[in-house]
Amino acid sequence: MFLKRKHVSARRLSVKHDLGLTVGKNEDFSEWYSQLVTKSGLADYAPVHGCIVFRELAYAIWEKVMSILDAEFKKIGVKNVYFPLLIPERLLKKEAEHFKGFTPEVAWVTHGGDEPLSERLAIRPTSETIMYEMYAKWIRSWRDLPLKLNQWCNIVRWEIKSTKPFLRNTEFLWQEGHTAHATRDEALQQALEILKIYKRFIEEYLAIPVLDGSKTEWEKFAGAEATFTLEALMPDGRALQAGTSHFLGQNFSKAFEITFLDRDGSTNYVWQTSWGVSTRLIGAMVMVHGDDKGLVIPPKIAPLQTVIIPIFYSEEEKARVFSKCKEVEDRLLKKGVSAQADLREDYTPGWKYNDWELKGVPVRIEIGPRDINEGMLTLFRRDKSERVRIRDSELEDKIVLFLEDIQRSLYEKAKNMMIEKTGRAKTMSELSDLISRGMMVEACWCGSRECDEAVKEETGASIRLIPFEEKPVFSNCVKCGKPASKVVYFARAY
Repeated sequence: MFLKRKHVSARRLSVKHDLGLTVGKNEDFSEWYSQLVTKSGLADYAPVHGCIVFRELAYAIWEKVMSILDAEFKKIGVKNVYFPLLIPERLLKKEAEHFKGFTPEVAWVTHGGDEPLSERLAIRPTSETIMYEMYAKWIRSWRDLPLKLNQWCNIVRWEIKSTKPFLRNTEFLWQEGHTAHATRDEALQQALEILKIYKRFIEEYLAIPVLDGSKTEWEKFAGAEATFTLEALMPDGRALQAGTSHFLGQNFSKAFEITFLDRDGSTNYVWQTSWGVSTRLIGAMVMVHGDDKGLVIPPKIAPLQTVIIPIFYSEEEKARVFSKCKEVEDRLLKKGVSAQADLREDYTPGWKYNDWELKGVPVRIEIGPRDINEGMLTLFRRDKSERVRIRDSELEDKIVLFLEDIQRSLYEKAKNMMIEKTGRAKTMSELSDLISRGMMVEACWCGSRECDEAVKEETGASIRLIPFEEKPVFSNCVKCGKPASKVVYFARAY
């Protein structure tokens, strides 16, 4: 049985105005996002342009991301390493296409103390070059393959355009996996397997639906033979690249002379992959699930799944209610549900409600003298702002079902949003109209770069991916009108 919230008091409105969000999600999406990131305690702006401080809540979420994905990587034989942050310029130049792709974003170290360096050092924009220099040293025969390494680290890409917390920063956190294989097929399958791991994680844990497919030749990773991508749609109609996996072929192994003695005695170049996700996943979660009250964190990724709020009116009641709150906290922790009793005495229950709603905790349990007397508990679900009363004795079983339902509901809501914001266009005028209305557009394309760039020039939207699941062509090319070869997705992007 769900109970509707009775009213919003003047005091709560005042708190919201002072400490909460002052603009609605549908009113000014960009400002709403910026306020939510800082006011919820996810991050704060650092003194260096484009950099943020990952505060406790954001880093706790990232720790969950790391622990879940790291376990999945280890299942397929990936081992963790750490490579230096500084990369000699000569290594970047070894793979010309790769170096050219990153040149505008590279931050350089030119001095050690007061002394100029004999060679510039790049602050890691990605680690292919420094890692593959070592792969050439370590790999000698087929017995050394496959080599599957991953590192959790920070990256610096000098953003000269507009920055946005988590989505586009000068410095951010990520994982980057790099594998080497004896055959083309093995490497290609590895790249696709990783993308499936990413997709499963994003959909099952972050509750965000994604489209999977390939990037165009001109949008693929610099130096790769093919780039596979996951694209998520944000509520403002912009696409966000949630994760990528690159089939590098032998481009880097030839540049870095990574060869091995095969079983038949021949010397061959290895086949390689690289892949990664970053802290932009936190930004995606904020955008997709957040509302006008604050964050809404899916239970599977939430550092804190339940918060317990005491309600009392006298010192005698306080002792009894506090004791009950601690008992409930202990019971939930034993059940494997993360829980915290908020026993701060210098804040009212109403203030705590607002504070925890802003932080996106999935479930709030309210306990007062009447609840104790009646053997009941009041549960509030953050995603729907609904209350339900349950028997105290049912808590352990009910809370698990409650969290599962919230997780499922958030995914379904996000999925419906994606469906509603995805249109189909046969002509350029239809595509332009849909893009202007903040939508992703399914359209037919002739395969030319000129048409993709022309669409981007006119609408700001580009081809986000060529889906793995090929769909029947339903019109001529949306731009040039010539026979189309593929159905693709256009959207503006972060």
